[in-house]
Amino acid sequence: MRSALGVLAGATTVALAQAASLADVCTTSHAKASLPTSDDIEGLVIDSSSITASAVYNASSSGSYFFPAVTSYDYCNVTLSYIRPGLDTPLLLEIWLPAPEKYQNRWLSTGGGGFAINDGTSSLPGGVMYGAAAGITDGGFGSFDTEFDAVFLEANGTINYQALYSFGYLAHHELSIIGKAFSRGFYSAGDSKIYAYYQGCSEGGREGWSQVQRYADEWDGAVIGAPAFRYGQQQVNHLYPDVVEHTMGYYPPPCELEKIANLTIAACDALDGRVDGVVGRTDLCKLHFNVNSTIGAHYSCPASTTTTVLKKRTSMQNTTPAQNGTVTALGAAAASKMLDGLRTLDGRRAYIWYQPSATFDDAETQYNYETNTWEVDITALGGEWVARFLELRDADNLSTLTNVTYDTLKEWMELGWQRYEDVLQTTWPDLTPFNNAGGKIIHIHGESDPSIPTGSSVHYHESVRQIMYPELSFEDGSKALNEWNRLYLIPGAAHCASSTTQPNGPFPQTTFETLIEWVEGSVFPTRLNATVLAGAHEGEQQQLCAWPERPLWRNNGTVMDCVFDEESYQTWVYDFDAYKLPLY
Repeated sequence: MRSALGVLAGATTVALAQAASLADVCTTSHAKASLPTSDDIEGLVIDSSSITASAVYNASSSGSYFFPAVTSYDYCNVTLSYIRPGLDTPLLLEIWLPAPEKYQNRWLSTGGGGFAINDGTSSLPGGVMYGAAAGITDGGFGSFDTEFDAVFLEANGTINYQALYSFGYLAHHELSIIGKAFSRGFYSAGDSKIYAYYQGCSEGGREGWSQVQRYADEWDGAVIGAPAFRYGQQQVNHLYPDVVEHTMGYYPPPCELEKIANLTIAACDALDGRVDGVVGRTDLCKLHFNVNSTIGAHYSCPASTTTTVLKKRTSMQNTTPAQNGTVTALGAAAASKMLDGLRTLDGRRAYIWYQPSATFDDAETQYNYETNTWEVDITALGGEWVARFLELRDADNLSTLTNVTYDTLKEWMELGWQRYEDVLQTTWPDLTPFNNAGGKIIHIHGESDPSIPTGSSVHYHESVRQIMYPELSFEDGSKALNEWNRLYLIPGAAHCASSTTQPNGPFPQTTFETLIEWVEGSVFPTRLNATVLAGAHEGEQQQLCAWPERPLWRNNGTVMDCVFDEESYQTWVYDFDAYKLPLY
């Protein structure tokens, strides 16, 4: 199998031997002539008058966490709109198609984040550089910049179901079927095989699972990062630390929780056998670190103005005064309660929280300059979900947490689960059709993710194993699942990115390339390549272990083994006994 550089310099496809240049094919007339028939795209109707095509030469990209930098590439930027049978709301697509001599008979769908169904065009170079036509959808929300929450309600109490199901899974299915069919016509590929792929993280990860769970033959492979699935629990979970603080009546200064996180990293760094400022084994951290050991530690932070990203294109600024003090017993107790995860008032588990070493972003308090005290800062990530999607009010947040208890959070989780189970929960565990179709999955999740619990991905992976291979032992079931669906936890990584508090941690920037090699070249990814992208170890190449094996370094941190031990594994096993139904 060729490397990424080989792909970029790949041979011209047979189907395009007659194509002279990008200029020959990147015209509106050729794009219109390439449109698939309605029968080829499940009755969808493309508006031929909406077609635009423009050639872009010598483009470059500095790369992202999901693809490396590329210095020069050419592509054709095509936009179009279509409608569904019997409906008149147009949906917009933007597709970047590589120059004919670079095309490798590949299609790549890309996803969004937060309530955005796309990441703009920022993910598209990661397809073009590997010889894939790549696309995004606007979901029918009116523009590529319009997010789902802006169109979810028709009016207070009235759900826009067309938008809901578009966001849930339909729009991405349509992006794939139109994108594959259009690119086939664009490149005159005839009956040749088009390899179809997906790459997305966070909401984009959930969007990936939404297709894998419903459409067995849509893709040959998917890179799925830190998926924001289990929507009923995930969105409310952002409010959990706020309710902890509100219940305790203690609102820790951000610097206090930052100190606890930094001391956790320092204490747990060496547990994986290597001292590098990275917690590679948060399970061992759970077993051996006591947050109370941080009590009395001095913290000091200068006055600052920070910007918190609430959604893809929405942020909020917080100004905080200088902070000096020591970690209190109340601060340690609040951190411990958060790390334990949501339990009902009678002690039953409703959900999980982040791994030790993750930052306490959801717990950030705000300073009241009138009272000179810290107070709760209700995160809109959870507050808007409750206000808009559960209470069906046109509101961006909750105004108060008065009378909100741990039981209230559990009830909100169950309501969201029930109301959106068929569209946003996205945790259907029987992936037999996708497996039978030959599909491959590389699922990654930062082990220090402060936005989506790492254990969320582990729990789903284990649910799939238990549902699909109930007759096999744990070892044999894990082996069978890992033959086509592999989960890699990324030491020290945050949410879909490296962590600023653990910069020496690696990130698997070339995962899509690895997936291509697995699907098209049968190169099995026993371990996953990763690169340290910042910090003192920048440029260092590492490898990630496939779940359920965990990294353990020996020879003074120079050789990494992938190991399994039952005690560590059990820290990832949860019984959600707050619910009568199984939570996959």
